[in-house]
Order: sequence, then structure tokens, then C-alpha cells
Amino acid sequence: MQDLFDKIYKNKGPLGKWASIAEGYFVFPKLEGPISNRMMFNGKEVITWSVNDYLGLANNTEVREVDAKAAEQYGSAYPMGARMMSGHTNLHEKLESELAKFVSKDSAYLLNFGYQGILSTIDTLVTKNDIIVYDIDSHACIIDGVRLHLGKRFTYQHNDINSLEKNLVRATKLAEQTGGGVLVISEGVFGMRGEQGKLKEIVALKDKFKFRLLVDDAHGFGTLGKTGAGAGEEQGVQDQIDVYFATFAKSLASTGAFIAGDSEIIEFLKYNMRSQMFAKSLQMQLVVGALKRLELIKTRPEFKQKLWENVNLLQSGLKERGFDIGSTQSCVTPVYLKGSIPEAMALVKDLRENYHIFCSIVVYPVIPKGLILLRLIPTASHNINDINETLDAFSSIRKKLEKGVYKKASKGIEKSVD
Repeated sequence: MQDLFDKIYKNKGPLGKWASIAEGYFVFPKLEGPISNRMMFNGKEVITWSVNDYLGLANNTEVREVDAKAAEQYGSAYPMGARMMSGHTNLHEKLESELAKFVSKDSAYLLNFGYQGILSTIDTLVTKNDIIVYDIDSHACIIDGVRLHLGKRFTYQHNDINSLEKNLVRATKLAEQTGGGVLVISEGVFGMRGEQGKLKEIVALKDKFKFRLLVDDAHGFGTLGKTGAGAGEEQGVQDQIDVYFATFAKSLASTGAFIAGDSEIIEFLKYNMRSQMFAKSLQMQLVVGALKRLELIKTRPEFKQKLWENVNLLQSGLKERGFDIGSTQSCVTPVYLKGSIPEAMALVKDLRENYHIFCSIVVYPVIPKGLILLRLIPTASHNINDINETLDAFSSIRKKLEKGVYKKASKGIEKSVD
């Protein structure tokens, strides 16, 4: 028998093994100052491409005033207790009603957190007799929700409708044996690649198969569709999404999330979702703040217009310079380069220290070995100068990468953690 912690001492994990040289800089970095297009990092101003404040509402004057007044009026505790017991208010109901209308659903229910929310939604929707079929590139919160499932689950290849159909055949046969149903899960926008889920093609399969569709639209809500109601609106299939999920942590620049769907389904989730039944209610200052943010999304289309102006300028500029940005169909802008993890560290340090560009770095095991993904999140707060400076910087670092500058600079890094 081993000590429970023996495995921790011997294996820190694929990312944890880099902690001694990465923490505080490459992971757990400290961005300081007001959330905006330019912030402070290590005492220097940097152009910030790592904050999911799509519509620039985090530091909006009207939003900040509402947040401040709500905090003064309610503090950070009210209401106390779970919604079912003592934490329910008229404003919680109002926000749910407004969100349901905005995404064209009968009913909505507030959740305390995005990650916890989608995980708990999955757990509540299925029993051991049901079968889950989900995109293999789904976010960690979906994967963790599926892990809770006591029944069978199948993955289909990313956005591959033929693969989905094959797995629906398997799932249908199994459901006929267990007496259960089938739940298909996709994201509205996949947060690493920026691709929209093929929702239109997925719902078309409802003519051949009996299943329900859950969509996590964290990155689509507020950014896609004519009104900003998300990927379902963008693709004209919002009414075919059975359970719609979105978080406040992106376009609404806040904390919290919601699910929306037919009133009877949402009522079931309200009365059976353990993470909400036994957790403190979403605090009032966040509820009031979300109402204001939603109002601005509905009445100030210029925020989304400015966002997409910046997205198009950045993405077209990268393409013109020969960068591989994959097949993104959203604001998420991935830039793919070839190199090792130590090279990626040297590259990003150069980018931050000498070019004053701060963006997220994604490496193995999130993406395949030998690839470096620099993930850019354009927002309505960015401007043409930010974009041009970034394009010039990326052209420069690519040349250095190809010439082996970062390979030379990274010597000894990998050896130091083995």
C-alpha cells in the first residue's frame, strides 16, 4: 500500500512539471490596472489580448456606476441562503425573465458559476440509463460533467457530422436496450479554435434520430447573431436547441451563468440541480450588474459592431501576413506556430518583454506536441494601433522562431524540469 501523496511527489502532471519556472509569468501571471486593451504586467504596459471582455463592458462607466451602487445598497452577502430556502428575490426573477426573452426561450434559471453550472446541468439531465454523445474537443467543464455520468457516453470527432451520426446509431441502439434517452452536447463556439459548433447540421439529424441538444454558448452569447443571442441565432436554429447555456464571464464581464429552455425543463432543473439547491444564491450586486449589462447589449449595438470591426481587422491582417489562424468563425483568434514548449516560453517572454504584447500561450497537452498556439481575444476596447503593433510583433517573432533564436534561448529549460 502506498501513501496517497506518493503519486503527487513523483508526477506533477504535464503542466505541473513546469511550475518552478513558469508560475507567476507563463501561468498564474498578474495583470494589473483597469481591465482594458492595455494593462500592466511586470511593471510594463502591455497590449492585452487575454481578457474575455468581448464588448468592453468591464470598465464601462455606466456599468461601474451600477455595480458600485448595488454594492453600496446590498453589500456582498445579500441575499443569504440558497434560492430554495431564503435567497430568492424579484430581481433574480427579473434577470431570468430578461435572459429567456433575449435568447428566445420560454424560461431561464440563474447559475452561480459557468464551469460548475454546465457540469451540474449535464449531471442533472441524465440518468444511468441515458447515453451522452459529445464533441471530443469540448471544454473541460463539459468533460467533467460527462465524467459524473454513470451511464454510457461516446465522443464524436470535432465538428464531424458523419462521426456524430455513427455515434448516434450506437447510442440509439443502446438507449433502446436501457430504456433511456440520448443527449448530444456541443459548444456554440469552441474556445481554443474559435470554430462554431455545427449546430445547424446537428439539429438536422433530429429528423433521423431521437435526441436532445445541449449547447454551451459561452463565447457566442453577446458576440454572434443579429441581436447577440449567440451561435444558435447566428445559424438560425435557436429554437432547435433544447437547453441553452451561457456564462456571464465573457460578454457580460461578470460572474454567474444561466440555462434556458422550455419552462417545464427549466423547472425540472431548478428543483433537481444539486449544485444550486445546496449553494448560496447569486449575490444581488451581480444580479443588478447583469441586468445593466444585458440592457446595454440590447440597446447599444455599437459595442458588438466595434468588436467585429476589430476582429475582422486583426484576423484579416494575420491572414495577409501568412499566419495560420485555423478555421475560426468567431472572435477567438488562434495563431498556430511550430515549436517545443521551451521555445514557446522563450517566444512569449520576448513578446511580452520586448514587444509589450500579452496573449495566452497554449501548448501540449491542450494541443498536439510540436505546436504552439497563441490565443488572441479581440474586444471592443482595442483600437487600430493595438492591432498594427501586434501584427508587426507577430511578424518579427515568427522570423526569430524560424531562425532558431528561441530554440537557442530555450536550451536547458526542458532539462531543468526533467
